Amino acid sequence: MPISFFGKRPKEEELEQSISTGLGLPEDERVNLERDVFLLEDEDGSRSQRLQRVAEREVLSAAEDSVKRSHVIKLGRCPRCGEHLSQHMTASICESCGWHKYDTPKRGRVRVHLRNNGGEVVGARAYLLKDGECLVMHNDVVVAKIPAQAYDWVEYVWREEEIEQRRMQITGKLRVPCAWCGVETEPNKDGFHMVHAAFGNSQERYCFCSDECLEIFRKTYPARVHRNCYERSCNDCNLCTKRYGDEAEEIRTLVKDYIRGKKE
Repeated sequence: MPISFFGKRPKEEELEQSISTGLGLPEDERVNLERDVFLLEDEDGSRSQRLQRVAEREVLSAAEDSVKRSHVIKLGRCPRCGEHLSQHMTASICESCGWHKYDTPKRGRVRVHLRNNGGEVVGARAYLLKDGECLVMHNDVVVAKIPAQAYDWVEYVWREEEIEQRRMQITGKLRVPCAWCGVETEPNKDGFHMVHAAFGNSQERYCFCSDECLEIFRKTYPARVHRNCYERSCNDCNLCTKRYGDEAEEIRTLVKDYIRGKKE
């Protein structure tokens, strides 16, 4: 820690270090931060350092909650009520409690359709706040703040090329080993299969590169929960702890398996 000639840190340097983490704040908040830090300054800066440690603990606690929530989502469960999530390429939705999380287009546009006059506000992104207000951003600045009663709905305009690009990126990551022969599977190739089966109390997901590998696997490892585990719809069954839905054709939901397989 740098010190001055007389053994104390210069207040100018300490103030600059204290506000450096606030450079990403809006200008008004940065000015307020500078004023607050100045008011809290004492001779040795202990008060400011103590408050910084408190803030760091709060950030770490929030990070732990965020990581835990992400793991719950990866396991296909709702972080709010614990029910099964409907997971798609750009969205995760819980039909039980209404919790949802979705991506917005990076290259497309957002249109906020106004009420009564039929007009619209176009931007790169829109934030829907808890009080119903809508903040529209364009070129990294807020261009409109729309009251809840002033708009009807928000439209996300996805470009076809962006959707296709995302699909290709995800498909490229989903080349997981075949559960029987170990050969790298290709989800878009004929003969690719993805099945859900429970050999104990927990549902698992398996991928196969061909019909032959699937049949050999089924004969070698019969499902133990009930006889029809390979064919029966998971939505009609409650005999095991389900970790996935009944979307065997939605290969994009394999992302969590790919990440977990790489780590293991």
